[in-house]
Amino acid sequence: MATLLDKLDPVINRYHEIEESMADPEIAANFERVQELARERASLESLVNIGSEYKKLVSEIADLESLVRETSELELVQMAKEELEAAQNKLDELTQALRLALLPKNPNDERDVIIEIRAGTGGAEAGIFASDLYRAYTRYAQNQGWKVEVMDSNPTEVGGFNKIVFEIQGKGVFSRMKFESGVHRVQRIPNTETQGRIHTSTATVAVLPVVDEIEVKISPDDLRIDIFHAGGHGGQNVNKVATAVRIVHVPSGLTVVCQDERSQYKNKQRAMSMLRSRLFEAEQSRQDAEISENRRSQVGGAERSEKIRTYNYPQDRVTDHRSNENFHDIPRLMDGGLDQMFDRLSAWEEERLLAETTA
Repeated sequence: MATLLDKLDPVINRYHEIEESMADPEIAANFERVQELARERASLESLVNIGSEYKKLVSEIADLESLVRETSELELVQMAKEELEAAQNKLDELTQALRLALLPKNPNDERDVIIEIRAGTGGAEAGIFASDLYRAYTRYAQNQGWKVEVMDSNPTEVGGFNKIVFEIQGKGVFSRMKFESGVHRVQRIPNTETQGRIHTSTATVAVLPVVDEIEVKISPDDLRIDIFHAGGHGGQNVNKVATAVRIVHVPSGLTVVCQDERSQYKNKQRAMSMLRSRLFEAEQSRQDAEISENRRSQVGGAERSEKIRTYNYPQDRVTDHRSNENFHDIPRLMDGGLDQMFDRLSAWEEERLLAETTA
């Protein structure tokens, strides 16, 4: 109990410090600083509320225990014991909630995301699988009431994608989608297979947090911007007007392309958003590999052996290799029914972090 309180007090103190700082006229005049403090305060608010209730209950239990020890009136003692039992049961629940709330939080959990899916090994079937993953994520996003916008795509001739990049906007998107980063492996009989043989293919997924211009400042002198004719879908307009945008960040060598909008301006805005997200994520990777792995480690080399999840269609089983749990009913999962899987992955992360903090 003392250990939890020791961890809680600095958090509560920091929360009050933030509120005092935001009330300071000098800080209130600094928009960037206010935004930064507001994000930190929001991340602490739930923990502070649980902690306040926890400390109040600890005090009540101490008073009830004192009453049981020092009171000679039997009826009063019995009532105090009943209240004490109920309070201790509630304290057990709050203790678990507090332990979870005290776990290190991913600072990106409330952000929107940019997701990049690429076909890996497996030829045309890999592109079709990339398309299947895109559909699963977009259907899930629609079920959550989130907004999805395609930023760039490279379709294949057989209805799949060599690459598709899209943004998902909504509350807590990153907290749910972050577990999807990595190599996904599929085992199934492709429609083009005449011998009935099971093929193994892969697709890679990278999930990047969306950041704004305040958080990642990019000098125009560091950019090389090319405008060209789009080659994807979008009707005749893509062939008549040069609207596609390619931006190269010269110092890092990062390159982003956006061509799915009819407007050159919109494509440029989205390309800059993609670039900021990649630079932000790369910097976080350098600072703390546990919080956010860099894109290369997220997706690996797309080899069949490097996988976070296997989709076995003949056995109607999806295996997540991190939580070591199996899920069934692949048609439902690929139609956006991912809640159970995401819930289990959230629980797996909590269990892992709890084990680390108590070790």
